[in-house]
Amino acid sequence: MVTPTAAGHAAPQSIHTLVIGAGQAGLATSYWLTQHGVEHNLLERRETLGGAWQDRWDSFYLNTPNFSFMLPGLTYDGPEPDAFLPRDAAIGLFRDYAQRIAAPVQLGTETTRIVKAGGHFSVETTGGHFTAENVVLANGAFQNPRIPAASAGLPRHVHQLHSHEYCNPQQLPDGAVLVVGTGQSGGQITEDLLAAGREVHLSVSACPEAPRRYRGRDTFYWIVQINLHGPAYGINGLQVEQLPSPAARFMCNPLVSGNDGGHSIHLRALGRRGVRLHGRFEGTDDGVLAFSDDLPGRLAMVEAGFGQRLKPMADAYIAAAGIDAPAAEPPRDDPWLPGESGARLDLDAENITSVIWATGYGLDFSFLDIPVLDEWNYPRHSRGVTEVAGLYAVGLPWLTRHASATLALVGEDARYVAEHIAGRNARA
Repeated sequence: MVTPTAAGHAAPQSIHTLVIGAGQAGLATSYWLTQHGVEHNLLERRETLGGAWQDRWDSFYLNTPNFSFMLPGLTYDGPEPDAFLPRDAAIGLFRDYAQRIAAPVQLGTETTRIVKAGGHFSVETTGGHFTAENVVLANGAFQNPRIPAASAGLPRHVHQLHSHEYCNPQQLPDGAVLVVGTGQSGGQITEDLLAAGREVHLSVSACPEAPRRYRGRDTFYWIVQINLHGPAYGINGLQVEQLPSPAARFMCNPLVSGNDGGHSIHLRALGRRGVRLHGRFEGTDDGVLAFSDDLPGRLAMVEAGFGQRLKPMADAYIAAAGIDAPAAEPPRDDPWLPGESGARLDLDAENITSVIWATGYGLDFSFLDIPVLDEWNYPRHSRGVTEVAGLYAVGLPWLTRHASATLALVGEDARYVAEHIAGRNARA
């Protein structure tokens, strides 16, 4: 049962398993724990259900198609599997899902400290103190908005905010806007600003472009299939063991959008529409911003990313699985280049009054007083089972494979963790 609990209200002080977070990872874990008869509670810091989707801007649509809504016990079976859900509809689905599975969620309860003492976990929260045999970290990967330290050098009159705080163009003062970062958030917010008639500058990062559809299916369809079935055909590129380094767990997702029925976002096309493109943001000096002077090469690198990584795997999977798919379309050949390098930008001269930092997030396990995090602040684990007995993680990027944190596959990792908890309970 989902109940809001104000800080200081009485709550059970001892519970077998505590799940930290009631987003998609926490709810999927709750489903499987219930199936195994494991007593548990979910602690959610927000006052309402809907997870991090509640932090997205007003016009946001999910970037993954409806068919990828594959939470355990609830999969999409409607008439538009290739359509995309708007933000509020997605939030509503999560709230309905929590009710449907009778998730024991305690809302408005932020976890402030977890320690292990005497074989149990001591969990301090704004809603009381708990002890638990097991703790599942399901608080997600979108916790700490990252903003470059150089942002402190911008003039004080320039309005700065992270994409986490962006709602709509109307919240920004009149004038031009600089968006820093071309991941999915940066690309989609740029389009949102353009639709409102705003003048936009865009700092280009290294995130790859990708076609929304490839060989007759949404590109995410192939990503899910390769995650799930690729290893059976020797295609292991989207398994965590194949990452070149642990830091690669935080690589960008392909630049696509779920808005307007789903579409690709091409930086050169944005440039043709009037967006002023710049290289990677490098710093500021008395109101003048510096960017890498490599824009032509950077655009080529961004465009080549899909062809270098995902395309070969999709083609190999289609061939190995004997799938009758249309031939690949030829790659885009757009010779457009900006008329200047975009390496310097005078904010006042260009009347830039706002900067939106679409620069991603960092993991936040500051409440975890247990030495289990690596140098990237990521729990050391094997398939979500950390090296500390009774401590687990679900819903992190590349937990076991590329799509571990997505709606399509978070349930698989949650099931494994729940089974491990149930087995540990049986052994005890």
